[in-house]
Amino acid sequence: MKPAVVLLVDDEEELRRSTAQSLDLAGFPVRDFGTAEAALDLITQGFNGVLITDIRMPGMDGMTLMSRVRDIDPDIPVILATGHGDVQLAVKAMREGAYDFIEKPFNAQALADVAARAIDRRRLVLENRRLRAVAGKRDDIEARLPGRTQAIIDLRYRLRAVAPTDADVLIIGDTGTGKEVAARALHDLSGRATKPFVVINCAALPVHLIESELFGHEAGSFPGALKARYGKFEHGRGGTVLLDEIGSMPLDLQAKFLRVIQDRVITRLGSNEAVPLDVRFIATSKADLEEEVAAGRFRADLLYRLNVVTLRLPALSARRADVPLLFLQLASEAAARYRRDDVPVPPQILADIARRDWPGNVRELRNAADRFVLGLGLSPADEETSAAPAARLADRVAQFERGVIVGALVASGGNLKPVYESLGISRKTLYEKMQKYGLDKRELGVSEPADPEADV
Repeated sequence: MKPAVVLLVDDEEELRRSTAQSLDLAGFPVRDFGTAEAALDLITQGFNGVLITDIRMPGMDGMTLMSRVRDIDPDIPVILATGHGDVQLAVKAMREGAYDFIEKPFNAQALADVAARAIDRRRLVLENRRLRAVAGKRDDIEARLPGRTQAIIDLRYRLRAVAPTDADVLIIGDTGTGKEVAARALHDLSGRATKPFVVINCAALPVHLIESELFGHEAGSFPGALKARYGKFEHGRGGTVLLDEIGSMPLDLQAKFLRVIQDRVITRLGSNEAVPLDVRFIATSKADLEEEVAAGRFRADLLYRLNVVTLRLPALSARRADVPLLFLQLASEAAARYRRDDVPVPPQILADIARRDWPGNVRELRNAADRFVLGLGLSPADEETSAAPAARLADRVAQFERGVIVGALVASGGNLKPVYESLGISRKTLYEKMQKYGLDKRELGVSEPADPEADV
């Protein structure tokens, strides 16, 4: 593999030249550019290196350049150089995937250190890709995290890139998005797959026994400690420890846990002997930990130690097109779990599912699939609705017809040709009915506004 290169973009020529020289003296091959467009020509999916760019530039600015680079390969590290007034913008950029930012005027050694870490990360990503390509290894991530929207495809891609490493991972996502599923996938695809996977619910730890539960204790270390006991950290040696909802961990315990992450050692209660700890830590949180840090409820240094890699799980509202397909899979799993025959899901039910909001995300959708398989409707409210007076026949027929069309649209991914062919109607008839019922493919989370003539 060729040596990694640093692409440096800044429209201020004097500053760009001096920065390039300092990076060169630090041992980095550097190519510098006065415009973002010139640097973008060198970016490919297999690009071996990092990009350092100023934020404010004429023409294409640094934020736009970062977005273009992420479109090509989201795992290319982008380091933003900012003026004092751009720090908030840089923080926003990091939330959107920037690797790091450094504030002007910056120290040459500080920039070199950031670049070195970024290059190591890029090297690891490329090596993992090469090994997977050689091994041709198959996995079941598609089954665990199904979907065809870009948000879930990107997540699966990042999981596969990170899983074989020992990097600690922070998983952020709303309730019910599948944070523990993603954590388990990281473990199962790693070299630690045959070792323990220990889950610690930080919100449910008994306050008076937290340290004993996590670190273990020696006999006689406190009243009732009749014999020595391993803690959960030690129980996970060689494997993975999942810290579920780490934002709920008390502040005083956060300080002790910080040392565990830094030094990879623990000391049992009642002992002075340090015990080496070979584990990988994965932490999950439904809360934005940066906001928790700002509110004084979470240690900033612990956050920086944890988020070597941050994975953000998309809510169902961000991937509506996946909802019908996901429901079909969950219904099939529910039928197997309850030892029922597979229950066919009518198109009108799929249409209803596609229209609904699912604030509880996959967990709520799974409950709906269970209820459907058991013949109880999609939600408890459905039973009450079913007791309401029946609508007029014409209204019920229209509602059924609308549901069938919506279900077919969702199932086809917005392609109209299979819809009118499967329903046995003409393109013109389908178009008229979509107008009649006010159907817009955008509202269904599929493709662009309906135009039958555009489908072939």
